[in-house]
Amino acid sequence: MWGPSSSFDALPQVAAWRHRGARSGFEVAFFEENPWGMRARGTTTATEDGVSWVVDYIVQVDSSWRTRSARITGRSAAGTRVIEVEADGAGGWRIDGAVAPHLQGCLDLDLESSAMTNTFPIHRLRPAPETQVSAPAAYVRADGLSVQRLEQTYYRTGSRRFRYTAPDLGFTCTMTYDAHGLVEDYPGIATRVQ
Repeated sequence: MWGPSSSFDALPQVAAWRHRGARSGFEVAFFEENPWGMRARGTTTATEDGVSWVVDYIVQVDSSWRTRSARITGRSAAGTRVIEVEADGAGGWRIDGAVAPHLQGCLDLDLESSAMTNTFPIHRLRPAPETQVSAPAAYVRADGLSVQRLEQTYYRTGSRRFRYTAPDLGFTCTMTYDAHGLVEDYPGIATRVQ
């Protein structure tokens, strides 16, 4: 069991999720510590609403788990798109070099295609039991890689359980995390398989 001031176990070298419910697919992520914090490299392949896509990502977070940069590549029948995301760690963002004022105040990147990115706010905030935290994020859509602001909250209901709410998406579920702070069960989205 981990508490608000405890440490998580070290991240494994690799984690994988089967996506099912909203989409059908698979995600694999590799983790490496570096002098700036932690880098996650991963890929999700899926079909959702009759559209098949692949999203590759490289996300760098700092030692406080704030997103600092990302390179995201999306492929579908419509073609390939690449976006570069930069964050200053204090709530300022740039998308492909252009200032993104609609993301002001966000500290996390949330990829629609990924179960892994829900790890970032839990590591960054480490809320105490029966506590709700707000974690607005720069939300990158899977199909087309558009970036919008997503208001979201995490309410810690148990030692490793969080009620997640994204009002703009009309979505609420209770996620379960493991000792590493990685999502184990994301109802309607994904289940960890490694």
